[in-house]
Amino acid sequence: MGLIKARLGDYIEQVTQTNADCALSKDAVVGMTITKELIPTKAKLEDADISKYIVVPPNTFVYNPRTHGKHIGFGFNDTMRSVLISWNNAAFRISPAKRGELDARYLFLHFSRDEWDREACFCSWGSSTEVFSWNALCDMQIYLPPIEVQRKYVAIYEAMLANQRAYEKGLDDLKLTCDALLDRCKKSKTWEPVGNYLREVDVRNFDGKCDVAYGVNIKKELMLSKASSDDLLKYKLVKPGQIACNLLHVGRDASYPIAVNETDSCIAVSPAYSVFMASNTDMAVFLMAWFSRAEIGRNGWFICDDSIRGSMAIDRFLSCEMPIPDGETIKAIAELRRAYWTRARINARLIAQLKDLCPILIRGSVEEASR
Repeated sequence: MGLIKARLGDYIEQVTQTNADCALSKDAVVGMTITKELIPTKAKLEDADISKYIVVPPNTFVYNPRTHGKHIGFGFNDTMRSVLISWNNAAFRISPAKRGELDARYLFLHFSRDEWDREACFCSWGSSTEVFSWNALCDMQIYLPPIEVQRKYVAIYEAMLANQRAYEKGLDDLKLTCDALLDRCKKSKTWEPVGNYLREVDVRNFDGKCDVAYGVNIKKELMLSKASSDDLLKYKLVKPGQIACNLLHVGRDASYPIAVNETDSCIAVSPAYSVFMASNTDMAVFLMAWFSRAEIGRNGWFICDDSIRGSMAIDRFLSCEMPIPDGETIKAIAELRRAYWTRARINARLIAQLKDLCPILIRGSVEEASR
């Protein structure tokens, strides 16, 4: 049998079993993202009645009927254990009678394409809240190659996914090593104010050298600024190796939005940012590693002022004390942190490539079945 065009609802069925016996605890509750992942829920479950939550067995799909404008919150339980989702989401699986015709992992590749998100949002309805209904999902059309072709292309994807996950595990190990060294530093007898190793600089973009503005997020990354400004001449310049920090939102985010300019050129940041120069490049990276720790972000939240933004004064930031280990330890932590940043960027590209691969594999399977 070659390629066929089918109605999706003829191949799937809803999963409606609830956690009525409370066999699964609150630890099993997950949410779904627009990047098609299942993640631990961010909802507060103290007073939640999880007996009404839907049980999601392995090889089951879930989605949030409320759209986010351009994307659908979606996930696939590819683990060996059941999880729970809120009762206002939907769960479904491939019907038992159709599992010889449609591979669940192949169907997930189909759902992972931006093309599917656009079609699903187009089929949604509503005013203040758009809803992508179960019936709308069932009415969607899908091209189905023979099951052997489906599994062939799934195998290609899963081989690349396994490589990415192995690379990511190495990334986690690298971070763990760096964190362990920083923990050891806390036992140092030498604690000094950050200001002993940082000084503020204020160089403006008066000559218009930089025509693109950057910001810093709580992941400690520089990102293109979402702010619109016709006058970048007032923006501050951050030279290579210098540190940009947004001290206005430390209390709001319980984190220091701080990043070092690792590029080879100057960048521009908002005049509201603070820009610092470290005593040397290794110290700059060491400071970044220290301020990346969650406990340091919480301490910043605790000591910042009581303004609505939760901002922190520069002198208070520079007075924060931190352990100062010997030079070899600082260098070792800096090298580990640089390696981590490099591998993290590579891993992000691998993840992006996997997402870009989904439409290519679907198209390749359809073309092969059409020959």
